[in-house]
Amino acid sequence: MDCIFCNLIKGNLPCSRFYEDENFVAILDIRPVNLGHALLIPKKHFVNVLDAPDDVSEKIYPVIKNITTAMKQAYKCDGFNIIQNVEEAGGQEVFHSHIHIIPRYKEDGIKFGIPHKAYGSQEDMCLWAKKVADILNR
Repeated sequence: MDCIFCNLIKGNLPCSRFYEDENFVAILDIRPVNLGHALLIPKKHFVNVLDAPDDVSEKIYPVIKNITTAMKQAYKCDGFNIIQNVEEAGGQEVFHSHIHIIPRYKEDGIKFGIPHKAYGSQEDMCLWAKKVADILNR
C-alpha cells in the first residue's frame, strides 16, 4: 500500500508531529488554512468515518478535546473548525481517514461558504428525516 499517511505514521516521511498515542498521530498540515492547522490521523488505515472501526470512533473525541485545549493555550485562538471530508464528492483527497483541526480567530477573514438551499416545506423535511430514521431503526 502506498498511502502517504501510513508512511508519515511509520516515520518514512518528514512531518511536524506534535501528538502520538497508540491509536492516533497529530501533525501540522503542510497546506494550512490558518496558523496551527493540524491533521489528526488514526494509525489504523481505513478510508473515512464510513468504515471506521468502532474502537477508533469511541476514542477520537477525547483526543480532539485534548488537542484543541492545548492549541487554544498555545495559539490564543478564539475557536476551531473540526472537519472530516468524506469521499471524493465531500472533498476527501487523501483516502486514509483524518480530521482537520483548524484554529480560528475572530478577525482571520476565513469564510467557509456553504450555500443554504431550501428543499421543500416542513412536511417535506419530515419525510426526509423519516427516511433516515427508518434506516437507523431497522
